[in-house]
Amino acid sequence: MKIKLSIVKSSLATAAAIAVMAVGSAPAHAAWEPTKPVEFVVPAGTGGGADQMARLMQGIVIKHKLMKEPLIVVNKSGGAGAEGFLEVKGATGNPHKIIITLSNLFTTPLATGVPFNWRDMTPVSMMALDQFVLWVNAENPAKNAKEYLAAVKAAGPSKVKMGGTGSKQEDQIITVGIEQATGTKFIYIPFKGGGEVAVQLVGKHVDSSVNNPIEAVAQWRANQLRALCVFDDKRMSYKTKVTDTMSWADIPTCKEAGVPTDYTMLRGIFMAPGVSKDQLEFYVTLLKKIRDTPEWKDYMEKGAFNQTTMSGDEYAKWLGSAEQRHRELMKEAGFIAK
Repeated sequence: MKIKLSIVKSSLATAAAIAVMAVGSAPAHAAWEPTKPVEFVVPAGTGGGADQMARLMQGIVIKHKLMKEPLIVVNKSGGAGAEGFLEVKGATGNPHKIIITLSNLFTTPLATGVPFNWRDMTPVSMMALDQFVLWVNAENPAKNAKEYLAAVKAAGPSKVKMGGTGSKQEDQIITVGIEQATGTKFIYIPFKGGGEVAVQLVGKHVDSSVNNPIEAVAQWRANQLRALCVFDDKRMSYKTKVTDTMSWADIPTCKEAGVPTDYTMLRGIFMAPGVSKDQLEFYVTLLKKIRDTPEWKDYMEKGAFNQTTMSGDEYAKWLGSAEQRHRELMKEAGFIAK
């Protein structure tokens, strides 16, 4: 019996050793990756800053083969972006749908009362912060912001048209800030996207705009528009000439022109709620790979972006602070839905 028991123990030990070896040699659990095309929602119209960034990211993914499945850009601009946000909010647990956000992430629910909050989605990463510039047509006689705003004030209330993207959104919030700081009063004309705003300003259908750099850089380079000031507390850092005579760094701050109004806009990525940690990590890693490409770095400089990035708890904390600031700005402007 003792001999037989010894044989059994030996056999069991051998079997256990084989099992351990088998487990050790098995491939590690593969990280999650998309198994079908990923829908990349843009909650804004075509041609604007968010749309341009999303399509650049799509192109980078294709060129550098960063995903096996395609990334498909879809514009859903209805309801000042609410259409896109509500779709992603309702896609609980779907890792094949992501969305690029701008500050309508905060302004749209505050202005419309639509049942949506950024916490209804999963924050992935901040890609950058976007600037705003006060633009006029190149044929406008004003050579700087001080001259232009003096002319607007002299023209009298509601005689001068300011073009922007959407109503009660970033552009109109900044316009109200200018009015409050300078005693001017504009007729605010909303358009669907920043690209359209730039075209309307070139055509003199509006007198000025508060457009993002990337949305008006082509017209600025072509000497069709003039940049008067940037709505930030310091000048942009990019010193390469864009026009024959000016770089982004040559544009004075609006504060220098006596307009103490500053505003930067989020360019961030979110997923649907209820996704797994592995699924979230895939996109955090993907976005970092995108930011490391020369195409992205070139885009950042050409569009004069503030290259602040973050993810995880740091990103969530920033979002909470930004939401509160927008609530205060919109309350002051009278834009909060009742």
